[in-house]
Amino acid sequence: GGVSGVILEHLAEVACIWEATARKVGNVHPTAEFADLSYLDFVQSAAALGAGFKYPLHSGVGWKVRRAVELTREHVGKNTNLGIALLLSPLVGSWELMPVKLPTFRSAVEAALSRLDEVDATEVYHAIRLANPGGLGDAPEQDVRDEPTVTLLEAMKLAADRDMIARQYANGFADVFDFGTPAFLDAFAKFGSVEAAIVDCQLRWLAAFPDSLIARKNGLAVAEDVQKRAAAVLELGGIATPEGRAAGVALDKHLRSDGNKLNPGTTADLIAGCLFVALREGKIAPSAPFRWPSPDWL
Repeated sequence: GGVSGVILEHLAEVACIWEATARKVGNVHPTAEFADLSYLDFVQSAAALGAGFKYPLHSGVGWKVRRAVELTREHVGKNTNLGIALLLSPLVGSWELMPVKLPTFRSAVEAALSRLDEVDATEVYHAIRLANPGGLGDAPEQDVRDEPTVTLLEAMKLAADRDMIARQYANGFADVFDFGTPAFLDAFAKFGSVEAAIVDCQLRWLAAFPDSLIARKNGLAVAEDVQKRAAAVLELGGIATPEGRAAGVALDKHLRSDGNKLNPGTTADLIAGCLFVALREGKIAPSAPFRWPSPDWL
């Protein structure tokens, strides 16, 4: 049956809060903060994003992104959720194509992406300039400092080879649907807590793909080194074994060692997308057991 828009923004908020609360390596969580970012910043950003997605339900994908970033700027004063807004907006925005017109959530997402236009691009460019994310770099074409002359989908396709969020627009969220969401759900079945499942899913993402934010700030070789380190944690059994957990704790220390320059921020955003998909498809409930009582973890 149909899921009302109201429930969808709530699920988007739950996905953001879950992602921020899980003790993932290298990220902000309740017991680890950065000099300029606290756990509460992320919780308040989740509320701002939920509010930004709430307004006219027929509003475009780009409009939702811009509104979420504006409200976050207003209430938190920081760029905490541009990436999450970019990922969740087409996922939330596809709801009106369900369930009558298209049989699956995934087909509705693909349809929503195909409808993106130059207005969406203009709104998103505005949101990106407002958020002014770290290490944006100069794009050879369709630079965000200029007004776009292409649709949002075309703009994302131009960046897809260097940014995992843009890549989801280009490939119909294939990495989220085929890799990340099943990894999270498998881990939830195995470990029985949302937090453990998120941490496991994060390690799998980090081992499979270089993190785009780490690559933007430090170069691809450094991002690939983090990828190898995450793979080594999984080879020791990941969070299922004491050895794997010890290696994960060591990886966390490494990622935080130099002023959090190795914060795997794009992976965190992708995980929020996976959590939303799992919630949206009814594979997990917001009331699912969250806490992972592991004494030898972060």
